[in-house]
Order: sequence, then structure tokens, then C-alpha cells
Amino acid sequence: MAAPRAPLHLVAPRWNAGTRGIRGLSRAAAPEGNQKKGRSLLQFLADRFYDVQALREYLLRKQAWKMHQKNRPFTYIRERYGPYAAGAYFILKLGGAVKFQGKEWIRSNARGHFSLDFLKLQTVPVEAVDASGCAVNYQGLDSLLALKELQVLWLQRCPHVDDWCLSRLHPLASSLQELSLAGCPKISERGLACLHHLQNLRKLDISDLPAVSNPGLTQILVEEMLPDCKVVGADWARGLKVGQEEQYQDITSPIPA
Repeated sequence: MAAPRAPLHLVAPRWNAGTRGIRGLSRAAAPEGNQKKGRSLLQFLADRFYDVQALREYLLRKQAWKMHQKNRPFTYIRERYGPYAAGAYFILKLGGAVKFQGKEWIRSNARGHFSLDFLKLQTVPVEAVDASGCAVNYQGLDSLLALKELQVLWLQRCPHVDDWCLSRLHPLASSLQELSLAGCPKISERGLACLHHLQNLRKLDISDLPAVSNPGLTQILVEEMLPDCKVVGADWARGLKVGQEEQYQDITSPIPA
């Protein structure tokens, strides 16, 4: 006769208030030997952040804080040396270049260092700014709009320059003569429409703007909006012309039997 089987007891898992979700249950069920092992980096991150969403939000907040720090105004420099020196310092800190009237271009070296001799040029206006590829955003434009004699502004490939930034350029309408927006991924037709205030522009580069849905038509409208300005974007016009020619050929081509 077979021995009687031992009764099977089903015990419901207890919810530990000190743990969070499934991770806490798995930790409670882990062997005692594994609990004594040192924590790995992944375990540390799991204890610090509840889920992937919390980690993502933390990284976004950190990135926004860094952008705020980069674009903050240098008030102490402006109060002591004036708006020209403060604007130049802001651009040089971002890795750009500036040119004072009658002076050579000032750029930072490969390590991001630059001479502070330009602080002596308190009364000399800044006539050109090269902020190509710099992390300039809506807030950072405060340092540039104070340069009332600015004639040349290059913002090509700036990842944070958008339509709202272009709507702020009207204080430079009396002085700005050349503006480059080539390769800015966040600029669309709406932002370009805000440039109608800049009637003194003589050259405008709006090539390679991926957010513009109809480049050829946009260039034509900008040329009509700024009749005295040379609008650079020949590839767009060529593409529009080729498209019209292909459409004309499709209409005039005989229908095959």
C-alpha cells in the first residue's frame, strides 16, 4: 500500500509595502544567497528609478536644465562691460564667433577657450555673429537682440532655432542685412513668414529646411515678401521647375494605344 501524500499548502504571496511592484516580489522570492551579493549597476538603477518613464523624465529635465544654463544671460558682464561684450561672450561660450566693427573675427580654440581682450571693446558694436551649429534657443536670443548694429547673423544648422525664434528678430530690422538659416530642422513656412519685418535684408539663405513642406513655392513667396533680398535656395527652385516640366510632359505626351 502506497504511503499517503503530504498535503499541498498554497500560500498567497504577501505584498511588502517596502518594495515596489513585481520587482519587490521577485526580490522576496530570490534565494537568500543571491540577496547577499553586491548590487550591479542595473540593480542600482532599478532601485533608483521606478520605471523607464521616470528615467526618461529625469533625463529630459536634466537636458532642459543644461539648455537653460547655456542660454542664460550674462547679466554681470552686461552691467560691467555693456551689451556688446555680453553678446560676444555668450556666442563664444557656445562655440561660435563674433566680429566687432573694424576688427578681426574672434573664435574659441579647439578646447573652447578664448581670450577676454574683447572686453576692452565696450563701445565698439558687434557687426557679425557666426552661431552655426550652436545651441541657441528662444531664451538665448536675448543676448543677440541687444546688438542693435548687427548686420550679419549666421544660424545655420542650429538644432533649437524654430519658428518662435524667427518671430523675435524684428528688433534687428534696421541693421540686419544678411541672415542664414540653412539646415535648421525646426524652421517651417510659418517662421519664414515672420521675416517680413526685415526689409533691409540683402541676403537670406533658407536652403535645406526639412520642416518646409513645399520648398519651391516657399522660396517664391519669400522673394515676393522681401523684394530687395537675394534668397539662396537654388535647389528648391530647380526642383520646382523640374516638377513643372515633368507635369507638362505628362499632359502633352500622347496616350498609348
